[in-house]
Amino acid sequence: MSTIEQFDAIVIGAGIAGMYQLHRLRKLGMTVRVFETGDGVGGTWYWNRYPGARFDSESYSYGYSFSEEILKEWKWKEHFSPQPDNERYLNFVADKLDLRRDIQFNSRVTTARYLEDDNLWEVELEGGQRARARFLITAIGVLSAHNLPRIEGIDSFKGQSWHTARWPKTPVDLKGKRVGVIGTGATGVQTIQEVAKVAGRLSVFQLDPNWCAPLNNSPITDEEQADIQRRYPEIFQACASSFGGFVHNFQSRPFAEVPKEERLKLYETLYQDRGFSIWLGNFMEILMDPAANAEITEFISNKIRARVKDPATADKLIPKTHGFGTKRVPMETHYYEVYNQDNVELVHLPDNPIERITPAGVKTRDREYPLDVLIFATGFDAVTGAFKRIDIRGRGDQKLTEKWKNGPETYLGLQVSGFPNLFTLVGPHNAASFCNIPRCIEQNVDWVSDCIGHMLKTGKAHIETTAEAEREWTRHAYEVTQGLLLSNDAWFVDTDTADGIPRFLVYIGGTPNYRMKCDEVAAKGYEGFVLR
Repeated sequence: MSTIEQFDAIVIGAGIAGMYQLHRLRKLGMTVRVFETGDGVGGTWYWNRYPGARFDSESYSYGYSFSEEILKEWKWKEHFSPQPDNERYLNFVADKLDLRRDIQFNSRVTTARYLEDDNLWEVELEGGQRARARFLITAIGVLSAHNLPRIEGIDSFKGQSWHTARWPKTPVDLKGKRVGVIGTGATGVQTIQEVAKVAGRLSVFQLDPNWCAPLNNSPITDEEQADIQRRYPEIFQACASSFGGFVHNFQSRPFAEVPKEERLKLYETLYQDRGFSIWLGNFMEILMDPAANAEITEFISNKIRARVKDPATADKLIPKTHGFGTKRVPMETHYYEVYNQDNVELVHLPDNPIERITPAGVKTRDREYPLDVLIFATGFDAVTGAFKRIDIRGRGDQKLTEKWKNGPETYLGLQVSGFPNLFTLVGPHNAASFCNIPRCIEQNVDWVSDCIGHMLKTGKAHIETTAEAEREWTRHAYEVTQGLLLSNDAWFVDTDTADGIPRFLVYIGGTPNYRMKCDEVAAKGYEGFVLR
């Protein structure tokens, strides 16, 4: 029999969450092994290297806040940093903290089983290697389980094709080529606006348009850099107090108390501002009041019409199924102007659906589009998707996928009843899954680390949430969505439940409320958990 290595803790994933969790557990004097599918650190910023991939959070609000040394040494080049710099940053952190010695790369975890008699978790890798630990911590990401569309003939295409989340590491030359992009979500928008600059012909296959707003990115000047360095405490405090962990916060004035003319001027200012200003720096009523949402929706619609020359094309780029802000808003840079270019064509699939993919391209109802390259910007099985791709079994050999067949059930988005000593960073019904994620990742990791530290100090070896606490938190997570104008077609809604009822996958009660609840639970001796 092969040797089964044993550690105090096993972490799955070496992205932003897994890296910080490793650092914190080491501080507790624990032995840790991180298993990472890729051959490098970075998670999202390792896998997503497609053209145009970049932050939609301000760079200086996205990086780690826990290390003064890292904050002083690293300098962001742009207000919204591109993927190559983001990957370099995470490698810089890994080097600075000497993390790689406890990370095993090219190691995909296929199964994780709780061994009741030993109170240990055993994981098995794709190649058959096994390891055991007292604690198992998942750091597998909200958007990491990529989806390919179910289109007939998808394997028959003879040209080059990739999902954006599996873009090649080697340079890809698209100059002068016939390129097709399927999907116009956030990833599709970033990809399309870059590919359009070089492709000989770009065919965009759009099923449902999204409301996009200008990123308004620019380089960071030396003066701005010095100001950012000085203001880091203020920046992170602003993130901690805002609804979504961003530097933006909703207007303090009620929508109805501001005259319409003044509201329209505010929308214009926010539209010209950076990042999510137009979404999360707006009136909160745009997410709650149909009249307020209709007004901002009309404003954005008019912006699209003004930027796209052909009225028929503009109309197809304006969503009809949901209002502005009821899904996460893709950030763009001259995206709409792309459709004014002679080398770009919009294929609106509701009018002209795809029938199949052929060896030569994409065949719609009307005609075949010959392609050299086919790019799938078709998104992810969000939040719970990465959990589904690991066979996780708790007490009594219960499968996590079976427990969650009608939507996830968790306590604080961090633990699941029946799965002792398993912590789920950025898990379902966790504020980190609807957040400026690194800000909420740090809160998650700090809370889990403090909890484990408490267990070590008090001689506890087993922690599990109660079924009652899990039920109450799950109920609360659904309850806080009431009254919000959120699209049931958003990535943070699970529509593939066994009972056919859509379930929200995220906690949308705001990061300050979530942090307050977590702190309260800890202050009450980890109320809602059984420790022994």
